[in-house]
Amino acid sequence: MAAGVVVVLGVVGGPYLYIHFIEGSAPPPLSVDPATASSPSSSASASPSASTSTDASSDSSSASSGSLEGTWTIAGGSTAGYRVHETLFGQSNTAVGRTSAITGLLTVSADTATAGSFTADLTTVSSDRAQRDGQFQRRIMNTSTYPTATFKLTKAVSLGSVPADGVTVTKDVTGDLTLHGTTRLVTFTVSLKRTGSTVAASGSIPVVFADYNISNPSFAGVVTTDDHGTLEFLLNFTHA
Repeated sequence: MAAGVVVVLGVVGGPYLYIHFIEGSAPPPLSVDPATASSPSSSASASPSASTSTDASSDSSSASSGSLEGTWTIAGGSTAGYRVHETLFGQSNTAVGRTSAITGLLTVSADTATAGSFTADLTTVSSDRAQRDGQFQRRIMNTSTYPTATFKLTKAVSLGSVPADGVTVTKDVTGDLTLHGTTRLVTFTVSLKRTGSTVAASGSIPVVFADYNISNPSFAGVVTTDDHGTLEFLLNFTHA
């Protein structure tokens, strides 16, 4: 009996100690306002925007001189990745994997974003666990066959007046998201913040794995996950 108790404590207590005291908390959601994203999401079904942003209706009152017109390119410090709720031996955890290997262009004409296309190199996505990364690269995302994730803007976005430095505004964005060789039309909220000559954009897109023919990340009864996750991003733009 005592031996059985020890085994149970090892199976349950071991993962608890590892997750809560060794591995630590998952990084907060990506956001143009990091102070508002300090509490990690425990569920991938969180709202599309990870940050609390000033509503876009404040554009005119917060406008400053200047123009966003032209071609904008992805700059350093940009990050994209996944956030998925998982259960390890009965212990709740948030799995997060990210990459900074992102390219893309955004075209702005007058006060409207008319075209945009962005690509993330999934072969470089990594988390805090090598075992999870191996499953992601092979069984789950099969990155040897589908090495990238892409998003292409399909509907023009009116940006309105140029916001003042440090003011966050939100916009709804629609486009084609391609994951695992499958493309679906998605609409989500993006938070924008201008700082000098740089514009940062953050947001998250709910992803149901079956919609993209992605294998459920659950593995061998050891780790179980929800049937959905979140694709999150923080992109920094500069004039090309």
